[in-house]
Amino acid sequence: MLKVEPIPAFQDNYIWAVHDGHSAAVVDPGEAEPVERFLAQRGLVLGAIVITHHHGDHQGGVADLLERHPKAPDGAPLPVIGPAGERIGHRTEAVREGDTVTIAYPAVSLRVLDVPGHTAGHVAYVGDLPGVGGVVFCGDTLFASGCGRLFEGSPAQMLSSLDKLAALPGDTRVFCAHEYTRSNVRFAQAVEPDNADLAAWSARVDALRQADTPTVPTTVAHERAVNPFLRSREASVRKALAAQGGDLGSDAAAFGALRGWKDNFR
Repeated sequence: MLKVEPIPAFQDNYIWAVHDGHSAAVVDPGEAEPVERFLAQRGLVLGAIVITHHHGDHQGGVADLLERHPKAPDGAPLPVIGPAGERIGHRTEAVREGDTVTIAYPAVSLRVLDVPGHTAGHVAYVGDLPGVGGVVFCGDTLFASGCGRLFEGSPAQMLSSLDKLAALPGDTRVFCAHEYTRSNVRFAQAVEPDNADLAAWSARVDALRQADTPTVPTTVAHERAVNPFLRSREASVRKALAAQGGDLGSDAAAFGALRGWKDNFR
């Protein structure tokens, strides 16, 4: 049986640890010290590092972790897995859509999806973990009630990437990399003020954050119901975009208008 646990980092990042009680793989370790504390507290050894994209808050801790954990439990060099289309320091395995990642410590198999938009070569990792179920580690592509900024990709690319994630089974648990949910919900409610699922979720988010509890993971089905970026083709979202004067000439244009609205939302 496996567990997935969040390791808080920086102000609002989550590094995800997948472990079996003995060894752990960590996803997007932007800094090393929180990982070191987590491993020590739970008596775990580091078995692999998995990266979704090149930004420093997702791979900045890799060098320090390798200095302290150069070898996997079997004595082989510690695997550092990351997207083939991006510059990832110390990477030992470059992956792209269609690849399957096989980690020995702990025993984990993940398939790779290309999800460009936030960055040009961003990937997500999808799997079915014993004791956890369906999971997706999506970095900064999909957030709870939001999506990443378009730093390197186009609206059409991000829309396509989110469509891939939205097509996953509804009970797939979404492990994103930031605690942005409260601000994302504020924007989502500006877009869809009459969305009852969203109103209930807003109250739940407030309660979770007041208790200093993470709002993630959510599920794909939940995001389909409340996330405006997975709902950009819905009539209610299009109506809100039209009221903002957004370009509705194509699905990609409407998505770009929605993302632009969010970029300037206060």
